[in-house]
Amino acid sequence: MTMRNVLKDIPLEELINNAQKGDETAQNYLLKTYQPFIAKCVSEVCKRYIDPERDDEFSIGLSAFNEAIRMFSADKGSSFLTFANLVIKRKVIDYIRYNNKYPTAISLDESYDEESMENPTEIEAVKDIYQKEQEAWYRKEEIIEFKNKLSTYKLTLSELVEVAPKHRDARDTAVRIARLIRDDAALSSYVEQKKKLPIKELTRQVEVSKKTLERNRKFILAIFIVLGEDYVFLQDYLKGVGQ
Repeated sequence: MTMRNVLKDIPLEELINNAQKGDETAQNYLLKTYQPFIAKCVSEVCKRYIDPERDDEFSIGLSAFNEAIRMFSADKGSSFLTFANLVIKRKVIDYIRYNNKYPTAISLDESYDEESMENPTEIEAVKDIYQKEQEAWYRKEEIIEFKNKLSTYKLTLSELVEVAPKHRDARDTAVRIARLIRDDAALSSYVEQKKKLPIKELTRQVEVSKKTLERNRKFILAIFIVLGEDYVFLQDYLKGVGQ
C-alpha cells in the first residue's frame, strides 16, 4: 500500500494536526490533494478558469492554503475547508488589488522577518497585530455571508437589532428553541424549505406561547441560520447560551 493510500484513510483534522506538528508528508499530501479545491476558491474570486500550471493566482492560493494549515484551530468551531476558503480568497483579493495599483508582481506572504527583530517583544507585537487583522477580516466576511443568508429568509441585520429579546431569559429561550429545531431533522427541513417557523408544531414541544414564538420569530430564525453554518465568530457568541 502506498503512502498516499495510507494518508487517504486518515481524517482531515488529524492530517492538519500532524502537519502543524511538522509532518511534511502530511503537509505535502494536503497541498497536492486539495489543489482542485484551491483552484475552485481562486476561480470564484477571479471569475474565470484557473490553470494551476500557468496562473499566478493559483500560486497565491496554494501559499494561502498552506498558511491556513498553519493557522487553523478546531477550537474556533469552523471546518478547516471553510476557514481555508476564506484565507485563500483574502490573499487572492489582496494580490489582485495590489497588482491593479502596482505593475510589479509581489508576494503577499504577510509574514515578518524575525531575524530583523532582535527584541522578542517586537516579534510578539507583530504576531498579535497580524492575528487581529486576520480575525477582523474573517469577522467581516462572516457578517457579509450572514447578511446574504438572512436575505433568503427576508430578514436583515437592522431588523434583528430591533427584535432581539431584551432580557437574558428570553434570549436563552429563543436560542434553545433554535437549537431544538436544528437538532430535529423534520423541523430543520421544514424551516429550510419554507423559510418560516413551524409554530403549530413548536407549541407542542416547548412551553412557550404561540404569541411569544411569533414575537421572537425573526430572532429564532437568525439563530437557526447561525447554528447551521460554519460561522466561527458568530457561533462563539452562542457558546453556553440556551443549553
